[in-house]
Amino acid sequence: MSAPERIPPRSVTAADPAAAALLAEGELTVRGRIREASNAALYCTVTYDGREAACVYKPVAGERPLWDFPDGTLAGREVAAYAVSEATGWGLVPPTVLRDGPYGEGMCQLWIETAPGAELLALVDGEEPEPGWKAVGFAEVGEGRTALLVHADDERLRRLAVLDAVINNADRKGGHLLPTAEGLLYGIDHGVTFNAEDKLRTLLWGWAGEPLTAEALDVLEGLRTALTGTGALTAALTPLITRAEIDATRTRVETLLTTGTHPQPGGDWPAIPWPPV
Repeated sequence: MSAPERIPPRSVTAADPAAAALLAEGELTVRGRIREASNAALYCTVTYDGREAACVYKPVAGERPLWDFPDGTLAGREVAAYAVSEATGWGLVPPTVLRDGPYGEGMCQLWIETAPGAELLALVDGEEPEPGWKAVGFAEVGEGRTALLVHADDERLRRLAVLDAVINNADRKGGHLLPTAEGLLYGIDHGVTFNAEDKLRTLLWGWAGEPLTAEALDVLEGLRTALTGTGALTAALTPLITRAEIDATRTRVETLLTTGTHPQPGGDWPAIPWPPV
């Protein structure tokens, strides 16, 4: 008698409702290390109940200490960013869970394949952006030359700029933007978020001071409700970040609703992360 034919696991995408369960409960196998990451980031596969996916696993034990964030909290902040993204309904952060793994507890996030050639950022000559682009600022490009840094005037980026303002993202770099062949856009690397102090650093300043869209205001109203003392988002964030950080998140949402505009750079904190990509 011949051996039964092996049925290959079914691949799971970010839109699949089973993605979070797969990440949380599946068998995690380390395949390699992502060397560009500042903290330990491992490329893995995860399999469960006939499903399979590639993912990134960042163990807490591999987190580099930071002066302005408590040790061992970056993985929880990544999961908290996913929770807020899901509450917006925009789906801007890949499915992300906190789980045990080969090197202890850590963040596990679905791997996103990016579309080749998608252009969201550029350095251009001149002092004003072309139509379809928003100016960020001038950057040195060597030999005493400067160029204008611009990002696409893209609805997906604008939504991400609102999310970053809510979660107080201190490190929105170009390499953290993942456009897909299906026309979706994801943001990754949210370990330095939710600080109670204002630390917003981003390349997405192109809408600074402009009115928020009607869609964004509706989403922020929903977040305000979800962040009440008994709200669903408060409950989701409570195991992941501190009470003071949840209160600060609520205050940022209230401020955005009160001003009705995208935030502007301010204070002593650098407005653009370094390196920017």
